[in-house]
Amino acid sequence: MSDHYVKVKVQLEQMKSSGEGVEKEEADIIEDEVLVASPPASVSPIPASGAPAAQRETPKTSVTCRNQSKSRSKLGKDEKNTCTKQDSVPALQGTIVASNANSGKPVNRKDNEQQMLQIKGTGKMLQGKTETNGNTVPIHAPEDIKVGPHNKEDANKVAKRRKPVTVDTFKAKTSLEALKLSIRQLKWKEFPVGRRSACDIYWHGVSFHDNDNIISGQVNKFPGMIEMLRKINLTRAVRTMQELFPEEYNFYPRSWILPEEYQLFSTQINLAKDIDLSQKPTFIIKPDGGSQGDGIYLIRDPGDLRVIAGSHTKQSVVQEYIHKPLLIDKLKFDIRLYVLVKSLEPLEIYIAKEGLSRFCTEPYQEPSQKNLSHVFMHLTNYSLNVQSGNFVHSDSLSSGSKRTFSSVLYRLASKGVDIKKVWSDIISLVIKTVIALVPELKVYYQADIPPGKPGPTCFQILGFDILLMKNLKPVLLEVNANPSMRIEHEQEVSPGVFEYVPSPVDEEVKVGVIRDTLRLMDPAQRKSLTSYPEHQQEEMLGSPVRGTGEEGRVLPSMCLKQVFPKYTKQFSYLRTVERITALFLRFLGVKGNMRLGPTGFRTFIRNCKLSNSHFSMATVDILYIDITRRWASMLPDSREAGMGLQAFVEAFFYLAQRRFKSLPLREQVVSLLEVCEAQLENQGRGDPVGALPEDSTSSTRRSVSCGRTQPGRTQHPHHMSTSTPGQALSAPQLCSPATPRRASSQDYRLHQRLRPTHKGNVEN
Repeated sequence: MSDHYVKVKVQLEQMKSSGEGVEKEEADIIEDEVLVASPPASVSPIPASGAPAAQRETPKTSVTCRNQSKSRSKLGKDEKNTCTKQDSVPALQGTIVASNANSGKPVNRKDNEQQMLQIKGTGKMLQGKTETNGNTVPIHAPEDIKVGPHNKEDANKVAKRRKPVTVDTFKAKTSLEALKLSIRQLKWKEFPVGRRSACDIYWHGVSFHDNDNIISGQVNKFPGMIEMLRKINLTRAVRTMQELFPEEYNFYPRSWILPEEYQLFSTQINLAKDIDLSQKPTFIIKPDGGSQGDGIYLIRDPGDLRVIAGSHTKQSVVQEYIHKPLLIDKLKFDIRLYVLVKSLEPLEIYIAKEGLSRFCTEPYQEPSQKNLSHVFMHLTNYSLNVQSGNFVHSDSLSSGSKRTFSSVLYRLASKGVDIKKVWSDIISLVIKTVIALVPELKVYYQADIPPGKPGPTCFQILGFDILLMKNLKPVLLEVNANPSMRIEHEQEVSPGVFEYVPSPVDEEVKVGVIRDTLRLMDPAQRKSLTSYPEHQQEEMLGSPVRGTGEEGRVLPSMCLKQVFPKYTKQFSYLRTVERITALFLRFLGVKGNMRLGPTGFRTFIRNCKLSNSHFSMATVDILYIDITRRWASMLPDSREAGMGLQAFVEAFFYLAQRRFKSLPLREQVVSLLEVCEAQLENQGRGDPVGALPEDSTSSTRRSVSCGRTQPGRTQHPHHMSTSTPGQALSAPQLCSPATPRRASSQDYRLHQRLRPTHKGNVEN
């Protein structure tokens, strides 16, 4: 019992002789004591000063009693005045003392209300303990809020800054349950049927275009990601990198695209068999747009192909089959790892520390003509093996047909395997694959969100399917743009009756991935964490959740680990094709277009001064027509005319080989990039300050300038000895479609023209 209460009690005893309604007055004062000690969320505490209430100009509180039921209206007048607001109120340490505690006068509700300051939104503003049963708890004024006439305005600003993050889950589809659970853990606000006003995050189930009316916020899909991760496009992207860096990209099996390369495939395989009769390779056929193992089969001879070359044949990819995989319990398995691409510019990649290991349901045998059709032996797809009678659903994370990847690593470590080396190789595979995808993703991004057009920023969770060979070398099987995020599975409870039951292993892995993705994309966190190193960012992200009222509640440590730009120095030299993409985007001209027309290609040749007496503009036109027609025949579904990025890269390779005949292809390409970027940068320096020409190439002049100091120019292994520590991290990145929106001022453009550049070494 407080001193104030004792003094008031003594005063009441003295008033009993006067007969002035003592019982009612006592009830009111006791209630006032409760209000002073535990003000509602919409009321601020009283300043602990000794000044009388009459000397402070403070507004009256607007706290009123709300009847919660019809029976409440039947209560007596005295009881109606004793109800308090039942909102949850975060607590701060200490107890408020009434300013007139020592005034020597009786205290009643009216006096207390005059002494209390109104601050709405305190429940969202203050941090501390909240009573889940609705009871109020002692609080005091936060130190960052000055008690005075303007408290209400100041507090509303703080409350507005700390309002919960809003997530639109209307299009979430199969990831809905894990997403809902993650949002509840973060204490964010979900809008399951959409929202008229803008949300902070939009969670789409399939593609960026699930909702085309988004002009702000963040979307969990990149434009073009679905197209890029089709079997054929992924193969083409990796092939381009294999031409430049064959040793670095040997983690992807040798592949052929059907039907266009059927003759090449047949000729190469038959020739190899003629040279070495002991060779009996096996090949796996994957439909271009297939998923969940649909349409996949194995062959040992090109004549066994079910798809034959022809104009109406379904497109597929044929790959060499890995016939010596790592086995556990005599079973073949693969690894599903979740990778977050947080942004394209700057490129940010995170890998989940935990993944899934998905096992076949029949003991593995090397492929032979007799067992090629045994899908439960050769294919690791969950959707196929779950139909097997041998599939084991387990509540344990380290047993059954689906387990955590960490349980597999633990088992390998017990046998003496260097699991750090395994993880290092997997991280390298992931980074290299994303680097191969980024160039065309930037083209798709600019087509959907051109510079200057309002639009959201993007991020995406990808599913990498990786196979470990017997020698522990990781092999990339495929990348999924929409990996399943279900945390339940079907179970037959009675004949013909199925129901969804929770899957502990899926929930363990997938909820953490989604929750920590949201934590990384928290608008407030993104702004506040940029100035901190990675290890401090992880510690801060593990702090009490913003907007929760549970004292001491701390989320688990981050399950997503940043791998890029953390390892920029080791991999930035691989970003050569991104520099070619910067040239391509510069000369596209028309916003939203993904194809380069003949005029744009001629402008590229002319501005880079690539034509001469031996390579006339007429020859340039012939080159453009030949390459464009050939790519048009390979992309029959394309409706746009012109030269796409892949065709432009092929033309660039041709020009590099023609100009620098004596060098290897990689050095030829880098040398030509040096020539083009130097010419374009010199032209940029000659322009008047702040007056870029209004032609078809002006919007991308800055992109090429950024490419001049791309880390890849100086961080190739041959350049390591001459680069300074941190050079790769501080050097500007390739400009993305979002960059012109963020840096449109004349001062920035002037800086881009006049800043110093680094001459890259042509020798790689």
